[in-house]
Order: sequence, then C-alpha cells, then structure tokens
Amino acid sequence: MNPVPSGPNAAPAGPVAKRFRSFDPHQVYLMPPSLDEWLPEDHLARFVAELVDEVLDLGPILASYTEKRGFPPYDPRLMVRLLIYGYTTGVRSSRAIERKCVDDVAFRYLAAGAGPDYRSISRFRARHLDALAGVFTQSLHLAQKLGMVKMGRVALDGTKLEANASKHKAMSYARLVGREERIEAQIADLEAAASALLADAETIDAAEDEKFGANGKDTDLPGELDRREKRLARLQAARAQIEAEAAAKARRHAEDKEARRQDRTGTDDPEAVAAAGAQAAAKARPKDKAQANFTDPQSRIMKNGDGAYIQAYNAQAVVDDAHQIITAADITTNPSDALNYTDMLDQSAANTGIHPKQALVDAGYCSEANLQAAAARNDEHGTDTFMATGRLAHDEQVPAAPRGRIPADATPRERMARKLRTKPGRAAYARRKATVEPVFGQIMTCQDGRELLLRGEEGACGEWRLLAACHNLRKIFRHAGTAGLATARA
Repeated sequence: MNPVPSGPNAAPAGPVAKRFRSFDPHQVYLMPPSLDEWLPEDHLARFVAELVDEVLDLGPILASYTEKRGFPPYDPRLMVRLLIYGYTTGVRSSRAIERKCVDDVAFRYLAAGAGPDYRSISRFRARHLDALAGVFTQSLHLAQKLGMVKMGRVALDGTKLEANASKHKAMSYARLVGREERIEAQIADLEAAASALLADAETIDAAEDEKFGANGKDTDLPGELDRREKRLARLQAARAQIEAEAAAKARRHAEDKEARRQDRTGTDDPEAVAAAGAQAAAKARPKDKAQANFTDPQSRIMKNGDGAYIQAYNAQAVVDDAHQIITAADITTNPSDALNYTDMLDQSAANTGIHPKQALVDAGYCSEANLQAAAARNDEHGTDTFMATGRLAHDEQVPAAPRGRIPADATPRERMARKLRTKPGRAAYARRKATVEPVFGQIMTCQDGRELLLRGEEGACGEWRLLAACHNLRKIFRHAGTAGLATARA
C-alpha cells in the first residue's frame, strides 16, 4: 500500500465523484403547490392574515360599497392584508407592494396569488384612509385584552416626519408678494398684446392671416396667458394661507392675553376677549420669512432632531411603559410640542378608558399653561406629571433636590424643577427615554416611517395612525403570536 504524499510539496488531490443533493431546475410539481406550505407556522404574514380575516372589524370599509354595477373590485380583506403587512415591514409604496406580490412569498401568500396593480392599491388606501387609521384603536384594544397596556406610566413625545414635498418648492411671504406683483404686470402686458392682436386680426388680409395662423406666435399668447393666470392663482392662494395663519395666531395670542388679564383682575367679559382677538387679527401682518409650500401647503418648515430644517409634520405619540404600546397618535402642523400636552393625554384616556398614574414629558412641553394644566390633571384624574423644565446636556445628571421645605412663593416651574430633582422624580423621569424614543426609532427603521407618503394634514394624520397601528400589531405578534388572536376572539 503506497502512502499518501503529504507536506508542502505534495500534489493537490484530484476531483472525486462527489454526490450532491438533487437539483433539477426543470422539475415540475407532481401535485399543485400550496402557498400555505411556503411559510413557517410562526411567520408574521400568517398573523396578519388571521388578524384581518377573524379579528379586525372591516365594516366601515365594506359599508362604502353601495353600487352593485361595475367591474368587481379586489376583496377588501386582500388589500387590508397587503397594507398592514407592508406598513409593518417597511414596504409602504403602492408600486413596491405590487412588485412584492410577484417576487415575495409572504406577499403572495397574503394576496392568495393575486397581483393587484399599484393604482388599485393606492386608490384603496386613499378611499379608505379613515377606516385604515381606525385600525389603530382596534390594535390598542387588542393589546388591552392581552394585558399589554397597564397605564401606570406613559410618556408623551413628538418627532418630525418629512412631508411628501420638497422645501425648495416653498416661497417666503416677502418673495411671494414680489412675485405676485411681477406676474400681475406680465398678465397685463399679455392681455394688452392679445387685445392688439385681436384688433389687427379684423383688418389684416388672408395672406397675413395664413402667415400668423395656427403655428404663429400670436396664437401662443392665450396659452401663455392661461399659464400665468394659473400661476398667479397659486401665489394668491399661498399668500392668503400665510395671512390667515398670521391672523389666527395673533387672535389666539390676544385672546389669551386678555383672558389672563381678566383672571388677574377678577373680571369675566367674553365679549372683551373676542374683541381683543378680532382687533389683533385685523392688524396682523405675516413675517417676511413666513413660508408656504406649493406641493403640500399644509406642511411646514421644521427643525428636526439633527438640527436640519425640513418640510415636515410634527407627529405626536403617547406610549405606555409596560410594552411600548402607542395609546394615542396625532399630527400637528405646529413645530412646537407645547400645544399638544392636554390634547394628547385626553386622547390617550379616551382611547383606553383609563387615565395614567404618571405622565412623562420632556422640556418641549414645558409652559406656564401646561404646568397649570398638569396640576389640575393631578387633582382631577390623579395623573402625576413629570415635566422637564429645561434641557440637559448629553449624559448630564439631574442634581439632587435641596433640603428643606419648598418656598411658599415658588412658581409652578420652580416646583416642577424641584420635583424632578427628588429621588422618586429622577427615577420616574429616567424611564421617559426608554419608553417613547425606542418607539420612534423602531417606526423609522423597521417600518421606514421617516417620510410620509400622503399629502395634506388629513392624509399625514391617517398615515401616521396606520404606522402606529402596525407598530402595536408588531408588538402584539412578538408578545403573543397568533395564539393571542384566539384570546381576542374569545
């Protein structure tokens, strides 16, 4: 028996008749394939299918189909399946969903092999946006049935979501007024030129009429005039929007100022409050830098967490501390969070039927009005609010509270600051970042929710609530799986 050569100078081994696993690209199925066999039993797509078919109430969607005539539309269950799974996994574009129905097993399973086109998906989403946004409250109630919502401690925060519009398609009030004046002058010149051409047309002979006929420059004037008039109408609408917003802001400020003055003097005169607001609104003038966007007029220029200015909406969310379930979700066009403290906690209580024991909010909500509202909420509903009165630097620790009694003349802000510096206050407020900020991060990354697809405040709000619903459903799936749906049906 000859030994096998070894060592660095040994010759490389030759190929052998190795046996590989069977692979035949042209093999046909002996039995018809079943999509049900292509997914694991614990797959998210199975959870979504069972959720839509047996748990969610699709009555509002079905009730909108009142016409028997016409080509049969896609089954609403199919479309809701695709949208919920798409928004849960970060596939939100209708074109992307159409592609996934061809080359993704989970989407093909949910669509039962059907391939709805992107127009049908987009139109279904737009038509039933309110009903789809209503899935948010259904997801919240499902989480409550599973014991995932405790309402012992909630955190309120906001994040800026990019609107489906470029900030470069916005124009400031000062530029808008100047551009409007120039276009008005151009329209006047075009109208004068058109009038002159019409007068000349009555006197010119047939040769000149043929020369300046269908392809002549003079026939371009009506089309150019129409484009200028449409442009002017858009500028005027944007200007009216900015002026109306400035008037409304001045009205609110004047009414609040008059109401506070009456509280100090012990008077009660609603007519004086209304008169002060009307007078301020009549005198209001927008700032030169106030802007309006032509693509999505209801969106606003806002500063995001990275310090960049973007065309955006301000998305608000209240998150329960137990399992990071969103209990309230809304959209506002105001960059400031301070106006949303009361409304968001009221919405959370209305959605769950429970007022939380603790509410954690950051310094963006701190104002004299909100500090007073927090004290009233504690007295009325037993909700103890921990509201930061100032921002801390990265890794900066809250200093300990000074010893001794709180001064009798301390302001609400000073009392809140002292409260947060106590040991219980520091322990409670430390849970804020761990409660709400991971939720925003999960929506941005797992659901690709950094940019909204739908325009207008109503569309943005509906899409944000659908994103919040899918976030809750993902939490439910990871907590209880499809077994949790049996609890919901019971």
